[in-house]
Amino acid sequence: MAVTLNVAAFNHAKRLIASGHFVYDDRDAWSEHQPTTQQENEFIRLHGFGEYAKWYLGINDEKPENTKGRYEFPYGDFTNAHRCGLLTAESRAGQYKHYDIEKAAHELHRTIESRSDASAPARSPVRSAERSGGKAKARRG
Repeated sequence: MAVTLNVAAFNHAKRLIASGHFVYDDRDAWSEHQPTTQQENEFIRLHGFGEYAKWYLGINDEKPENTKGRYEFPYGDFTNAHRCGLLTAESRAGQYKHYDIEKAAHELHRTIESRSDASAPARSPVRSAERSGGKAKARRG
């Protein structure tokens, strides 16, 4: 399998984080925060595969273009980059020896951590929403 770093996605994630569109969430929250198949399909329907690809740090060039299988190592929810998604991508990329993707995910999650208040505990937006009784918000700034 020939999986390489999706440079456009890496740059998109850097722009998202720089503009405050990220969620500083718990390490193990990705299974709850990643988009569902239905959300992925709706995003593709509305925006196309070009925009969809920007949310995946890996491209598998052995898979056909304009298929979901071509894109690997998701990091966000089509609105915000997620710390938990980047940590998952970093770990999985390392396991499969995709070191360029591992390094990119590491850089992105460290950027989120440096932009977040280091003294504040990591919070899941789901838990924050439950506490406040409202909708979870991304960490800004």
